[in-house]
Amino acid sequence: MNSSEIQIQFPQPGKWEEFTLTAVYQDADGYTRTARYAADEIPADQAPAMQAVVAALVGLGEDWQAVQVWARLGKDVLTLAEDGAYTMIDAVSLTVEAVHAETKGRRIFTVSDYPAFIITDPAAVEFFKHFTTSTNNNIII
Repeated sequence: MNSSEIQIQFPQPGKWEEFTLTAVYQDADGYTRTARYAADEIPADQAPAMQAVVAALVGLGEDWQAVQVWARLGKDVLTLAEDGAYTMIDAVSLTVEAVHAETKGRRIFTVSDYPAFIITDPAAVEFFKHFTTSTNNNIII
């Protein structure tokens, strides 16, 4: 079971530079832990991966603006090799709660709605692992 995820809350929809990131992960003893980061606490070397997440969110368009994102690491993306074999690769999948700009209605969008919510960029995978692996130096238990 994968019990790690990253939750990102945007207090002002459409203002991508303002967010709170909460990492949910299991420590070495199996306990669920959380760590919360403000936008200015994201390490500079991790900023490009966060920008990849924001780029995927912009794909929602002007009518819908993300207010909360759940990111999970999985092996749910396949690539086709030259020999015809499929290979599972790591990918970060996003689930997005968005609010409609005019009606203020809310909706959940998944990778089924937006295939761009599957992020295969190795930097995004490393970003996820950076915040959800208890053996990383950034997590203090």
